[in-house]
Parts: sequence; structure tokens; C-alpha cells
Amino acid sequence: MRILLVEDDPEIAKRLVEGLTSAGFAVERADNGADGYAMGVDDQYDAVVLDVGLPQMSGIDVLRKWRSGGFKMPVLVLTARGSWSEKVDGLNAGADDYITKPFHIPEVAARLNALIRRSAGLASATLTHRGITLDSSAGKAFVDGQPIDLTARELRMLNYFMHRVGRVVSQAELTEHLYSLEESRESNTIEVYISRLRRKFGADLIKTIRGLGYRMD
Repeated sequence: MRILLVEDDPEIAKRLVEGLTSAGFAVERADNGADGYAMGVDDQYDAVVLDVGLPQMSGIDVLRKWRSGGFKMPVLVLTARGSWSEKVDGLNAGADDYITKPFHIPEVAARLNALIRRSAGLASATLTHRGITLDSSAGKAFVDGQPIDLTARELRMLNYFMHRVGRVVSQAELTEHLYSLEESRESNTIEVYISRLRRKFGADLIKTIRGLGYRMD
């Protein structure tokens, strides 16, 4: 899942990027409100972590502009400890959830996963399809109860497809949501990971839709 982090504090940002990447997210960062707003408009993200106190444009103003422009991606707002007014302002501006500094990375990851599930119309952290069970919070996959060993990127791709069963996903969309801008993107890597998932879960699980992309049936 592709996450936009808008945070100006370099230490907090470093913790979040490292922690969320380890949790299976592809993270891209902006260090001010103006750049964060532009990135949210120009690219598609599965969710956003947005600090309230930002240079150039406040997090609340960024959020209001996104929502007034029709951008509906889930937004998790970072607020200062004990600042109930920031929480209220964030929720009124269109935030989907908030978390108070200081925070624990596993809680941030869990809240992001919950927001992404909710936006896809899914209530549980455990996704099931055709004998496959994916526990997105634990990063574990099973087939008929038997654990399947997956790399971090294989888990990321399976998670993306499990949230979009029956929908055609283009190669470009997969690339955008599996890799951050800083990661190298070779032209054949999507086909490589599709092939690996087919070997582990069945050749007919993910179909190639010629000229359009892939679909999990």
C-alpha cells in the first residue's frame, strides 16, 4: 500500500518512514504543507499521514483543500499531546482518524490498515478469498490453513489484490502502489511478482487481462 507522509520534523519522519516501510507500506514524504498538498493532488495514495503543524501551509488547510477538491483518500492526522482543539479541527476538516504524539509505530500502522480496509468496504483485518487467508495486521498469509512464506513485496502485492478482488488493476497502478519514488523500478518486476504469487497460490488466481492489466478472481 502506498502512503503519503507529510511531516516536517526529520526525526519523526525518519521513524515513520522506517517503521511503516518495515510494516509493508511504500512511503513517500513531503516536508511542508505546500508540497504535501501538491503530491496528494498529483498522485494516488492509499492513505495519508498528515501532521497539523507544517511550514508553508498548515495540515488543516491542506486537508480542507483536498476535501474541497474532491480528494477522498483516508487521512490520519498527527496531533500534539493534549491538544483537543487540533483533534476537533482535523476531524471537522475531513480527517478520518487522528493519533497523538508521541506515538508507537505499530499503532500508526494498525490505524492506517484500518482506514484502508474501511475505504475498501472491509471490516476485518483478516481477508479471505478462495481458501487464501491474509492477516494484514500480522503480515501473514495462509492457504487452507497452511502458512505460505512470502517476501515483503509479495505480501504487499497480495494485500493490494485482496482489497480489489474482481477489479482490473493496471501494471502502472501496481507499480505506483508497490514502490516508493526512492525505490528502483525495473520494467519486468511486476510480472516477476505476479508469477511468484501464481506459483504459491495457483496459476488461475490472478488473470492477465490483455492490454489492461491483471485481475484477481
